[in-house]
Amino acid sequence: MGKDSKSKDSGSKGKGKQAAGGADENSSKGKGKGGKAADGLGTCTYVKARHILCEKQGKINEAYKKLEDGWLSNGDKVPPAEFAKVAQEYSECPSGKKGGDLGWFPRGKMAGPFQEVAFSTPVGATSAPFKSTHGYHIILSEGRKN
Repeated sequence: MGKDSKSKDSGSKGKGKQAAGGADENSSKGKGKGGKAADGLGTCTYVKARHILCEKQGKINEAYKKLEDGWLSNGDKVPPAEFAKVAQEYSECPSGKKGGDLGWFPRGKMAGPFQEVAFSTPVGATSAPFKSTHGYHIILSEGRKN
């Protein structure tokens, strides 16, 4: 009797914990609402952002170095007006003429890595350079809303 109850308990405890833990983690990650509402990441429907787009990695690295030297290396946030100046100088996207301003855009409008970075960069923060199918980007997140 002792053996049977012992093996049943240990077997069911292990499976129960794994199943419950796995389900909780997956449901909160999959829907993006579970425990993430406090930081606002992953829960918004729209993002307001500026970006710099360059075809060559060397050029985007130059733009990022300019942002680093002016603000990021000191732990400061890049002011949108200053990001706009760097975008006008370096960006090869038509939005570069407007300081890289993309305005508000909904989840699902931008492709792949661009959307992932845009929706995961905290408001006021500047992303590190990253690659997409269009080239190399840096994003400045300016706002979030539902």
